[in-house]
Amino acid sequence: MKYNISALALTTMLCVAGQSAAQDFTPKTTGTFILAGRVTDVSPDASGGIDTAAGAATGLNVDVKADVMPTLGFTYFLNEHVAVEAILGTTKHVISAVGAGGTTAVHDTWVLPPVVTLQYHFQPKARVSPYVGAGLNAMVFYSGKDRNGFSVKVDNGIGYALQAGTDVALSGPWSLNADVKKVFFKTDASINGGTLKSKVTLDPWVLSLGLARRF
Repeated sequence: MKYNISALALTTMLCVAGQSAAQDFTPKTTGTFILAGRVTDVSPDASGGIDTAAGAATGLNVDVKADVMPTLGFTYFLNEHVAVEAILGTTKHVISAVGAGGTTAVHDTWVLPPVVTLQYHFQPKARVSPYVGAGLNAMVFYSGKDRNGFSVKVDNGIGYALQAGTDVALSGPWSLNADVKKVFFKTDASINGGTLKSKVTLDPWVLSLGLARRF
């Protein structure tokens, strides 16, 4: 899914940039506030073995499925080039145990992964305006549902994120936004009351495409 979103973003932006060359648009300046509505693909790059409580390997590994949901982005420009962004959204993921015998779903969970980044915008007054950023994220797991006779608890925590994106101004205050974040996050999972445990690396890609308005 992430590759489809990236290809769509690139194709759409090239078309828009070519068609909108003669239109007026609102540049980014100090004090600009941007509200973006996006479609976001959260794709965990999950890894982690499942061990017994005594630390013995079971031969099983953790897998976490991707999900696509709408999200909101809020950006405020501290000066012409530097901005702070916060994103808000929630996704649902299936956690599975993978082994020689196949894949077994053990838990469904909703995740609230707010990310706050400090961004640098290279060409704030240009129609095509790329940026990079870095910051922190929180992972809050809620409304979990156990599956196939397993009981699973996943710890909340804090990670960090790297970001790159591009805004393509349309007409007036409107712009198209494509954004990529790589989140680095590790957590502990307890299975069946601690009988089994896993140190899980999630490290999701967060890929977004949407429409934004500048205020």
